[in-house]
Amino acid sequence: MADSACTSCGACCASFRVDFSVHESDDMGGHVPSGLTVDVNSSLCRMRGTDHSPPRCAALTGKVGGTIACGIYEWRPSPCREFEEGSDACQRARSRHGLPALG
Repeated sequence: MADSACTSCGACCASFRVDFSVHESDDMGGHVPSGLTVDVNSSLCRMRGTDHSPPRCAALTGKVGGTIACGIYEWRPSPCREFEEGSDACQRARSRHGLPALG
């Protein structure tokens, strides 16, 4: 994981459902480990744990707001790659976990 606020946060990984194309899973030619996904329908899958209440991605290690890591960072799905540090969604996730807003 790049050195940023993300390496001591993880709130996004424990706030949102993560759906993406089945073609991103390794059993369909992509890179996301299929053992960490669940099927949604014939074209979508989801990161395991993100549909729980409360959500927490199965690839997240550590404590939200402490030192965290993504166990599949190099192979994470597109929604995770596209998520922007400091975005409105990031700020909402941080707020849900009692973390201060990023400046």
